[in-house]
Amino acid sequence: MPGLPSIKNRLHTAAAFFLLLIFAQSTPALAAAVDSLSPSITTAPLSVDQVVDNLIRRNEERAQALLHSESTRVYHLAYRGFPGDRDAEMTVEATYDSPSTKNFKVVSQNGSKLVIDRVFKRLLESEKEAAEPEMRARTLLNRDNYDFALVGFEPPGVDSPAKDGSKAGQYILAVSPKIRSKYVYRGKVWVDAADFAVTKIDAEPAQNPSFWTKKNEVHQEYLKLQNFWLPLRNQSISDIRLGGRATLTIDYSNYRVTDAKSSQKPRPHPPLTPTRTGRKTRFGFPAT
Repeated sequence: MPGLPSIKNRLHTAAAFFLLLIFAQSTPALAAAVDSLSPSITTAPLSVDQVVDNLIRRNEERAQALLHSESTRVYHLAYRGFPGDRDAEMTVEATYDSPSTKNFKVVSQNGSKLVIDRVFKRLLESEKEAAEPEMRARTLLNRDNYDFALVGFEPPGVDSPAKDGSKAGQYILAVSPKIRSKYVYRGKVWVDAADFAVTKIDAEPAQNPSFWTKKNEVHQEYLKLQNFWLPLRNQSISDIRLGGRATLTIDYSNYRVTDAKSSQKPRPHPPLTPTRTGRKTRFGFPAT
């Protein structure tokens, strides 16, 4: 059928396009839309302004303190639908050097060459570009880019936040971008009440990033390593207009970080004791 290869390329590219923009943030930015206020906000220790002030300040401190990081990522994409199913997987060694340098080394890859070349490798290229200061400034989770509302507070023990080392609970913020664009997002973020770091994100783009997708959602969770909260697992799901669904997952492991405060050499993250955050989610982002 004439034009079919072009359509297939766009389908797979669209499925990942909105996700790659998230990597522009060195602090996470968002999640799913909120329909009603939670009664738990009446028991929250701090106001929304106090939470946001602390979040912005601590994110800046962590960004300045993180000199270097290394990790292993496993990308997997499964597409089901018209004009045919496709699967692919790629393992990558990622490095970050302050303030904005990212490098990637592909360790292995298998499956659909189309997905590997048009989705995975494009994600890596775009993440490097998105780390540049100008793009980062437009997507940071702060008052210049977003409006905030406090919609809930989970005390310790609710949904297992204590497993993550948090003994102070988690604030739930609704986040709305001030400018509607495909580079920003709306939804909810969970903020650790002790570290004031984002621990989980449920999000959707503020603007549909592609004609070929009719619904996009992102779920992400973080782990705490030393003084940093780092991506643990990410999942993005895109429903395609012509009929089909693309599910992209990224799993992060083998972290090594260099902290400016301690000036210590990189240390490996314990391999079998990752700290998961929040509810069981369906899927990671830059360090915070």
